[in-house]
Amino acid sequence: MALRKRLKTPFDPQMFLAHIGQGRRIVSFSKGGTVFSQGDSCDAVFYIQSGKVKLTVVSATGKQATIAILGEGDFFGEDSLARQRLRMATVTALTDCDLMRIEKNAMLRVLHAQNTFSDLFVEHLLARNIRYQEDLIDQLFNSSEKRLARILLIFAGFGKNGISEKTEIPKISQETLAGMVGTTRPRINAFMNKFRKMGFIEYNGGLEVHSSLLNVVLHE
Repeated sequence: MALRKRLKTPFDPQMFLAHIGQGRRIVSFSKGGTVFSQGDSCDAVFYIQSGKVKLTVVSATGKQATIAILGEGDFFGEDSLARQRLRMATVTALTDCDLMRIEKNAMLRVLHAQNTFSDLFVEHLLARNIRYQEDLIDQLFNSSEKRLARILLIFAGFGKNGISEKTEIPKISQETLAGMVGTTRPRINAFMNKFRKMGFIEYNGGLEVHSSLLNVVLHE
């Protein structure tokens, strides 16, 4: 008699985290709300159920930089699992967000007890590390125009879930984009106008990014 093969169900981290027991709760933030600030105590990890957040850091001289934009399915606040006592960045909601807040001790228990989840989390950390390396390379070697195009494509989901012909992205200020690109707001405005005239983006109540914007990134 042939052995019956069991169908492997894809691991759903959101479903898993919903059943980890004590030490977790759902928290909601309106657009512009602060999840935590640089210098706050490291006491929890967060999982994004819906919405987008940005991570910013401020230097000792007061200079601010945006280091990451995260969306649904991403974790942040992992520094609480290391020997880090204070938050190294500020996290702000770019859109209305629903987050799962997981206490540090509860997260450590899950990582030690559940191999499947532990593997998933390590994979997440490695992917984030690669992303930060890509961002550094982008900052060092690419023009401001290419960096802006890449950021808009990331907002639209390219490189994570692919990208459709055109995708509407959450409203984001040119000041924020300037901080991420490392240039001035007037230059961002000039690049955005150029992209619009070339048909790479359009404004239709919101900002829509076309897949053709990839040409800016690939063009030497």
